[in-house]
Amino acid sequence: MEIVRGVSMAELSVRSETRSATLARLKAILGGSAGNLVEWYDWFAYASFSLYFAKVFFPQGDQTAQLLQTAAIFAVGFLARPVGAWIFGLYADRVGRKTALAASVALMCFGSLIVAAVPGYDRIGVWAPVILTLARILQGLSVGGEYGASATYMSEVAGSRRRGFWASFQFVTIIGGQLAALGVLMVLQALLSPAELTAWGWRIPFVIGAALAVVVFFIQVGLKESAAFEANRGNPLPRSSALGLLARHPRETLIIFVLTSGGSLGFYCYTTYMQKYLTNSGHFSKGAATTLSACSLVVYLLLHPLLGWIGDLIGRTRLMAIGFALGALSVWPIMTALSDTRSAPAALALVCAALLFLAGYTSVNAVVKAELFPTPMRALGVALPYALANTVFGGTAEYVALAFKQAGRESGFFIYVAVIMAVSALTAFFMGDPRRLGLIEDE
Repeated sequence: MEIVRGVSMAELSVRSETRSATLARLKAILGGSAGNLVEWYDWFAYASFSLYFAKVFFPQGDQTAQLLQTAAIFAVGFLARPVGAWIFGLYADRVGRKTALAASVALMCFGSLIVAAVPGYDRIGVWAPVILTLARILQGLSVGGEYGASATYMSEVAGSRRRGFWASFQFVTIIGGQLAALGVLMVLQALLSPAELTAWGWRIPFVIGAALAVVVFFIQVGLKESAAFEANRGNPLPRSSALGLLARHPRETLIIFVLTSGGSLGFYCYTTYMQKYLTNSGHFSKGAATTLSACSLVVYLLLHPLLGWIGDLIGRTRLMAIGFALGALSVWPIMTALSDTRSAPAALALVCAALLFLAGYTSVNAVVKAELFPTPMRALGVALPYALANTVFGGTAEYVALAFKQAGRESGFFIYVAVIMAVSALTAFFMGDPRRLGLIEDE
């Protein structure tokens, strides 16, 4: 056997194949997550810029009333997510993961263009909020379909050894999308006056999002399909369907709904709503609140690969249970302290602490859910209960929080979040370890 500097040719070949497999996996992870980033950028651009365009569509009332109405449209967009999850989940299970990813990002592009172009209330009256609502419904269909296809694709291409670590990048891109939306907001706040942002500047991020969606569409069309899906291509039984999902996997469907309820509520409380909470209930300007939110999201993003790796070591459901439990215990003191403090560093530390606990769930949630279902029904199984829980708890988070505030009982929202997260903690603790099922076929 030929030896090269003490290393056999066979060993060199194995190392080369390992590097090649790692690069191929990295390419698949990045390609699969690119659409996720753009979709969530567009989704969160609405929440990030609503401080400026609320009065464009709802000129009557004070700031809280205007934000309440834009939050209601934000919630309406969530009503479309289960429909999108159902349509794109079936499509991903029957036609392919990468095809579903490309189709969902194309739909998001269309919705963003509508938001960017719709005239305000002063020009077309009540049709302005109506068209805005229709655009959010299209975006809801897109995001509802994106999550299941993305979580499934990334879990399938991740490999079993470090599946938690690799699949954690699915949520990294969700945070990255939100961070990108906040970054664009910060740049525009620096370049434009508040009057310019309110008049026309808020439309810029939606134009950017539509352009990025076109680029990502062509990237995802060129992706390689996951080996798990290819191995099951053409297998007629069992066909993916909503009724089949509920009949064959009722326990797994309920588990995903409950886990997502606490995770989604906590996520929207500490991310999209936090920017408004710091200005509407705290003592920070809009610019300061945006900066604090952006800094906390950077920390939150960086936590995910680390916690995904820890989940691979100690057990992913155990990590989720710990994160939910700490989140339930800390929400009241953290939110109360945020409303009292005038210190930016203290506020940042409090938000980061809340996001650390939440990351115990978000870092590993995609792979835990994907491991519960067989390949022919995996995308729909992950997407549909996730979207339903997001509609009920995530999409209404801002509206419920603002309604509590308007009623003078803001602390009631903190109790609500704590209770839902506690239920999720108990579910994660008792659900067992889905890794033992071995339902995801390795490459």
